[in-house]
Amino acid sequence: MIKNPIQEVTNKLQYRAIGIVKGIYKPSNKDQLNRGTLTDKEGKIIDTVILGKALSLIKKYINLEKNYFWIVYPRNKNTNNLHLQVAGIWDPYKLNQDGNKNSEKDPNELLEELNLNNNYFSIRGELVYVNTQKKEVVVKICSSPTSKRLKNPTFKITVEAELPIKFLNSFVSLDVIRDGNTLRMVKYEIIEKIISKKS
Repeated sequence: MIKNPIQEVTNKLQYRAIGIVKGIYKPSNKDQLNRGTLTDKEGKIIDTVILGKALSLIKKYINLEKNYFWIVYPRNKNTNNLHLQVAGIWDPYKLNQDGNKNSEKDPNELLEELNLNNNYFSIRGELVYVNTQKKEVVVKICSSPTSKRLKNPTFKITVEAELPIKFLNSFVSLDVIRDGNTLRMVKYEIIEKIISKKS
C-alpha cells in the first residue's frame, strides 16, 4: 500500500486545509532553508515556508534541483495571493517505502489511483462568508485541539467558488484545485449546519 499523501477523513466534522503541489523548491537564502518559493511546471511561483518536521527530510533526502510532490497547508488573504507551508514530501519510492516496489509506476499515476491530482486541495471547515458577485467564499478552519502550541488556532481560507448564501455557517467540505495563486472550488459537500454556541 502506498501511503496516501492526503489521509482519508476520520471524522465528518474534521477541519483541514491541505493539498499536494508538484514543483521545485528554492530557498531564498542558502543558509536558511525554511523560507523560499515553489515553482510549478507552468513557471508559477508561490511564496513558501518549510515547517519544522519537513525541514529535516529536505536536508537529508531532497535534491533542490528536482521536482517533488510537496504536501502543503495553504494560507491566503484573498483569492490571488496563495502562500504555502510545506508539511511533508510525497515520494512513494524514496520516503514512503512500504516494501512493495510497485514496479516503479509513475507517481502521477499512483496519485490518480488514490483519487488525487497535482494541485488538489481538501478544504474542510465553517463557511463564514459568501460573496456571490465576486464568486468568493471564506472557510474558517480550526486547528485540532491537540496542537496547543499554535498561537492562532483558527485561520481563514478564501476560495474562488459559487455557493448559495443559505449555506453560511454550515460545515463544508470543498474539493479545490490550485490555479496559479488561486484556489478554485471544483466540488462541494454541505456536511451540516453549525449551531451557534451563544444561543
